[in-house]
Amino acid sequence: MEAISFQTSDGWHLNGQLLKHENPGRITLIHAATGVPSGYYKSFAKWLSRQNRTHVLIYDYRDSTLENFAKLKKSQVKMSDWGIQDQSAALDYALKEFPGLEPHTIGHSLGGMCLSHHKNAQHVVSHIAVNAGPAYWKNHPWHYTLQVILFWFLLGPVATKIFGFMPGKLIGLNANLPKEVYWQWRRWCVNTKFFEIDWGQVIEKPDLSTVCCDVRLIATKDDVMIPPDCVKALSKYFPCAEITYHEIDPKISNLKQIGHIGIFSRKNAAVWPQIIG
Repeated sequence: MEAISFQTSDGWHLNGQLLKHENPGRITLIHAATGVPSGYYKSFAKWLSRQNRTHVLIYDYRDSTLENFAKLKKSQVKMSDWGIQDQSAALDYALKEFPGLEPHTIGHSLGGMCLSHHKNAQHVVSHIAVNAGPAYWKNHPWHYTLQVILFWFLLGPVATKIFGFMPGKLIGLNANLPKEVYWQWRRWCVNTKFFEIDWGQVIEKPDLSTVCCDVRLIATKDDVMIPPDCVKALSKYFPCAEITYHEIDPKISNLKQIGHIGIFSRKNAAVWPQIIG
């Protein structure tokens, strides 16, 4: 994979990797989930490149891989910076560097929600949103409710205030996050309007008519973080798109568990063909 870098409209330099196909018919961008490093998607990217005869671009959001606690405390990065500025910049890079190739996007969780906010969204030929949707805190399965309450109302806020960042690795999230990422994420998830609460204020209100491509919504049946009903609800943000919905049941593929993050794990490669349809 070839190391690349590109700049966002507000001046950040992002690092990524480009997997090139010798005879590509398209370029595919993979937008990561919150707290998931781009390297996690390498195995899927290699499989996808062969399967779809495509270049594949993976990259890390700004300040998403910080290990230094002092730098994490200083970071003012918000979740909307990742979903709008960084994802949009990745699309701009693909359009500029490969003008002859159709751009396609695959977004995992946060990576699948924000296409309508991207200034060049109208150029995207297809979008696959995997385990992505407005996850209002009361819409999780009942057996996950205690963890939700702890994360949004008790342990999460207290730990973030004490540490000056969200110590996700300490409380089971597997990644530490800048504090403003956590606070904005929390604001969305404890409000029935989800990220619409920031439209016209922190976030520019999007033109939802710009996404007119095929949009495939993928849900994992055992995902408690973004359960299937939340994935279905994402369709409201793509009113002009051709929407299809597919739910993956791990039992049908003889898998014990997939969950929210595990769908792109190499051990769950048996379900990858269901993602791309």
